[in-house]
Amino acid sequence: MDEYDGVTRRGVLAGGGASIAIASVPPVRAETPPAEPMPVAMKVAMTVNGKPRELEVDPRTTLLDALREHLRLTGTKKGCDHGQCGACTVIVDGRRINSCLSLAVMHEGDEVTTIEGLGTPEKLHPMQAAFVRHDGYQCGYCTPGQICSAVAVLDEIRKGVPSHATRDLNARPRATNDEMRERMSGNICRCGAYSNILDAMTEVAGRRA
Repeated sequence: MDEYDGVTRRGVLAGGGASIAIASVPPVRAETPPAEPMPVAMKVAMTVNGKPRELEVDPRTTLLDALREHLRLTGTKKGCDHGQCGACTVIVDGRRINSCLSLAVMHEGDEVTTIEGLGTPEKLHPMQAAFVRHDGYQCGYCTPGQICSAVAVLDEIRKGVPSHATRDLNARPRATNDEMRERMSGNICRCGAYSNILDAMTEVAGRRA
């Protein structure tokens, strides 16, 4: 049997036969999964800044995008879009939420307040005016969310809702530095105006008391 460098004639013939057998097998075609149907638009009615609004949105639309893209209320900012910065904070039925984490269709019949609904340039909300007096902003991108959150925080304290900083759960919380700092911790200010924001909140809290 002829052999050259470990390769035999029989081995070459066997290898060639295997190659022909493989080539004769018809290729298997991957089946393409059927395309998913596009979601049907859904209607949702809510009250935004005191006005009844009806929208027809993709069910995947967030409340943030509904406010900005459908209602053109661009005061509410899109920051991280992951619920980590607080720039998109709005007030829904008296409670602050991250609008980027909530779907618009979940808010049928709800009352939504954005920064545009708190006050106007001619008639500022007390918190807005306090932010101006205490320079509670620098670049201003986080300011709408900061103000909405600050307003809701003082309402939480007034209603007696405890926080992680509340030492005595049997006593009503007060608008102390620790309470307000803890409650505002979800609103990030990359410019670092935290002490000014706290001064503004302290002024408004003192005026209410």
